[in-house]
Amino acid sequence: MRKVFTFIAFLFSSVCFAQNDSLNKFSIVHLNSVPTILKKSDSVNPKQTFFQPAFSFNKKRTIGVITGETVIASGSLIALSQLWYKDYPQSSFHFFNDNSEWLQMDKCGHTITAYVVGKTGMRLLEWSGVKRNKAIWFGGLTGFAYQGVIEIFDGFSSQWGFSIGDISANAAGCGILIGQEYLWKEQRISLKYSFHKSTYPQYRPNLLGKNWNEQILKDYNGQTYWLSVNIASFLSDQTKFPKFLNLAFGYGADGMTGGKSNPILYNSVGNMISFERTRQYYLSMDIDLTKIKTHSPFLKTVFETIGFLKIPAPGIELKQNHLTGHWLMY
Repeated sequence: MRKVFTFIAFLFSSVCFAQNDSLNKFSIVHLNSVPTILKKSDSVNPKQTFFQPAFSFNKKRTIGVITGETVIASGSLIALSQLWYKDYPQSSFHFFNDNSEWLQMDKCGHTITAYVVGKTGMRLLEWSGVKRNKAIWFGGLTGFAYQGVIEIFDGFSSQWGFSIGDISANAAGCGILIGQEYLWKEQRISLKYSFHKSTYPQYRPNLLGKNWNEQILKDYNGQTYWLSVNIASFLSDQTKFPKFLNLAFGYGADGMTGGKSNPILYNSVGNMISFERTRQYYLSMDIDLTKIKTHSPFLKTVFETIGFLKIPAPGIELKQNHLTGHWLMY
């Protein structure tokens, strides 16, 4: 899970900045805690807080964002080179087909990582006052570019190789992000992640994680990836349906102690054990935190930053043609 450097690097940077759904003809500002809508051409220039998006292009913010992302990305790539790739011999550039591994859970991880990192990059540029189209493209492609560099590293490593499946999943994540911005000018369908602790890491802790911190990144058995659909955004503007309430479709897998297949394992008394590799499909309610009304730019930042996490809620699970209900699904 070398791609987790992406989450660590760019989600950390997003904590510091406010978010904005899209900056078009109007900007929302707050005077004496009363929301006021101003045209960009208006001469009023209220005091702007750090967490509010810039009313116009802000050179200092833009330089800060670009510099910060460059430093974080470069530092993480250097760390990868020293901590990961140096233990394996280099080779000529080659391709590697890993599309059949982990029941495609790793490809889901690539997609959501490209989506979340791209969204963070886009929001940071909007916060800096960069024009909408530039923010969408330059910010939205951040995840694809970063993961693409890692994929090139893989291509020169004898242990792995450049994966067409991985780079395609990266492109899909960016496409979902950018496409919605042009189609709807908002993210009506969000990609989300959740995790629950599984029993499998005890059998292969080096591969699946020795502790909870490692397992949330390494153990695909405990991960679930979601398409969270904001229902109200597809209804009329006069709808009374809660704007923050989503319907989420999830995908997960279970019984995996190896990539393409499970190795032979034995329990503590020497008996051979085996696990059936299965796919799981979920339907659950969810909450779009960015749709919760608040006049606090700080809370908007917090909601946007943790918005990629699926909120625990009741749901149903389909596994091997059997439906199971859950009071809380995450």
